[in-house]
Amino acid sequence: MIDLYFWPTGNGKKIVILLEELGLPYTFKPINIGRGDQLTAAFLKISPNGRMPAIVDHEPMGGGDPISIFESGAIMAYLAEKTGQFCPTDPRGKYEVLQWVNWQMANQGPKLGEQGHFRRALASGKNGDLTYALGRFDNEAHRIFGVMNLGLFNKQYFAAGAYTIADMIPNVKSWLEEMAERPAVKKAMALGPEFREDPASISADEQARRAKLVGNQRAQPVPAEWTSAA
Repeated sequence: MIDLYFWPTGNGKKIVILLEELGLPYTFKPINIGRGDQLTAAFLKISPNGRMPAIVDHEPMGGGDPISIFESGAIMAYLAEKTGQFCPTDPRGKYEVLQWVNWQMANQGPKLGEQGHFRRALASGKNGDLTYALGRFDNEAHRIFGVMNLGLFNKQYFAAGAYTIADMIPNVKSWLEEMAERPAVKKAMALGPEFREDPASISADEQARRAKLVGNQRAQPVPAEWTSAA
């Protein structure tokens, strides 16, 4: 059984898609990123980066104790290797897939995330002149979708001539429409409402606490729970 530490964002849903495609049994372990669950001492043991998704595999490759893995690209590469599915094993095919997985982790994910961040910051009207940041990340978003267009030119899939984890991990229109018809993708993309909180149920004090906790994060100190148990 695999424990999936999850919240219904794009990064979380990638893992759901792969687990569903693989038919592996898994259990959701919700990590409410608005509440700050990702910064608890227990979760930082699994994901020192303080971000979901993460998994704990209780039946890991090679046997032995449960293994925990954070970062969506690493999780997907592990699950593909464990099951022998959705990533070739020959070096040429394997690295054709993994280069796109790493490209998404280093480029598409963070750059589009920053674009969204600064677009929301502009909409709030409280953050001054954001012209440089908006220009920077709007241009990066345009460049990134161009890279995807190049990668898909005259091809149905990104790599290895087959549907792989390289296709599960990013997002161009005809390709996206085809991916959206897969049952595993439909299930993952429908996730969300059952995890969300009613904003009206969150007190003003709790909203302020969360804003302070999850906004403008800096390095996390070693949790007291860790030092007391050492």
